[in-house]
Amino acid sequence: MAKAGSANAVDELMERASVALVGAAYFEAETLCLRALKRAREQNDFERVARIALPLQEARRQKRQLAVDSGVRMVLDRVPRPKDLVPGCYLMQPPVIGVEARELRLGLDGKKIPALVVCREPMTRAGQWPIVAVSGGSLIDVVSVRARVAPPPGVMPAETGITRDTWTDAPPASWFEDAAEALGDEAIRRIVATDPAAWRVDELLTLLDAHPDHEKLHQHLAATARTAMHEPVPEHPKRRGSDERSF
Repeated sequence: MAKAGSANAVDELMERASVALVGAAYFEAETLCLRALKRAREQNDFERVARIALPLQEARRQKRQLAVDSGVRMVLDRVPRPKDLVPGCYLMQPPVIGVEARELRLGLDGKKIPALVVCREPMTRAGQWPIVAVSGGSLIDVVSVRARVAPPPGVMPAETGITRDTWTDAPPASWFEDAAEALGDEAIRRIVATDPAAWRVDELLTLLDAHPDHEKLHQHLAATARTAMHEPVPEHPKRRGSDERSF
């Protein structure tokens, strides 16, 4: 059970987050929710973790909608300069890698620029695009999430070139949304249902750090936290081998 002082601090943060949401200050609301979420988890306060997840989801949904509604869709093979950042959908492709796409997303957030960032890898022999997202952390703690999706219409395979394909137009906004959905769905499928709920909460928090643009990940976090309320908290975090950190 959370200590009273810590619980009050979390509640104060969430009161401010609620005000920010009502006032359409979505970046501020997200930041406050994340601060509250970190404090609640540190105190094993799973009731508050569950309550925070959905306001966090809403703040991120609104940011994503602003990005899509901007009408801007870009395909980039290098990280843009800060002065070139604008609201919109960004498809990052080789030689850009997942960690660079993450840095771009964080840079956009830091400037309060709504954006949906998707990072792809070279086309596979089956004609699919691997989509990747990467969490923060040290080298041994980083989680990479991957899903294979159909490329947008008009993409043709190529024998040469770093992307292994050719195309001329940016994908439609619906493709960005579908790709983000597929990536989150794949992350959810990798959660080990037999793990203690507290471990699953931590896994979901890591996955959301890698891929914050998936509503069902937030919903699974809320549901799993409610389960964790009624289970003993394991004495130790889940131990992992290096091969378990990439999905």
